Amino acid sequence: FTTYERVETVPISVIKRNGTREIFSRGKLLHGLNRACEKTGIDGSRLESLIEELELSLQQRSGREVTSAEIGEMVLAQLKDMSEVAYIRFASVYRQFRGIDDFVSTLETMSTDSKGHLAAVS
Repeated sequence: FTTYERVETVPISVIKRNGTREIFSRGKLLHGLNRACEKTGIDGSRLESLIEELELSLQQRSGREVTSAEIGEMVLAQLKDMSEVAYIRFASVYRQFRGIDDFVSTLETMSTDSKGHLAAVS
């Protein structure tokens, strides 16, 4: 038997691309992450931790509104170090890839090291 305690938090309002607002949903984000991370070997507990950190970061902000794009970029920053496959899958949804050029552009960005040189892509 395990219990989890959560600190009472102020709801975060997410501004979607179409301008509508909805309350931040852990479940919705976890569902998206699970889909992106399918067959990548990333443990579910790591995804839960990622969401916990994201929620904490959102709660510490001065404003109570955040765009869905901001949330997507925050998740991508974490996924980049976990799995390149999950990163690309998640990016394709959050950045609304339209075609192969979007994938190639993202892959090239990922392969650029901190000095701005293109790393070998295998």
